[in-house]
Amino acid sequence: MEELYDKGFRSVYSLTAHIVFVTKYRKKVINEPMLSRLADIFKDTCTKWECTLVEFNGEVDHVHLLIRYHPQIELSKFIANLKTVSSRLIRQEFESILSQVYTKPVLWTDSYFVASCGGVTVEQLKQYVQQQQSPHQ
Repeated sequence: MEELYDKGFRSVYSLTAHIVFVTKYRKKVINEPMLSRLADIFKDTCTKWECTLVEFNGEVDHVHLLIRYHPQIELSKFIANLKTVSSRLIRQEFESILSQVYTKPVLWTDSYFVASCGGVTVEQLKQYVQQQQSPHQ
């Protein structure tokens, strides 16, 4: 299967990140309507950052996002914005549910998980680099 690459002004790239957000104190507060709304919020936020939400799903205490992004994105700022926007909107729209669990205006933990991902493994890349033809003198 051929890998799809994005093109910039002076670059060709394929950048994908797997991101996980966990609810504060790992509380089981995410329900079906909230998960659906989070999908919309993350998709809209990604669009504003010129990124693509490739896949999204979650459980009662965490969510997974698979995002394609461009090299100009400062990933930590982008992730901070995803968390801030989603937390603010979900707390507004589902205040009756969240106020029963949290006394402060929170949704996510302060931390997050992120891993780069792509079509090949590190081992495959190492092997490819090692097999390159060195210039002969």
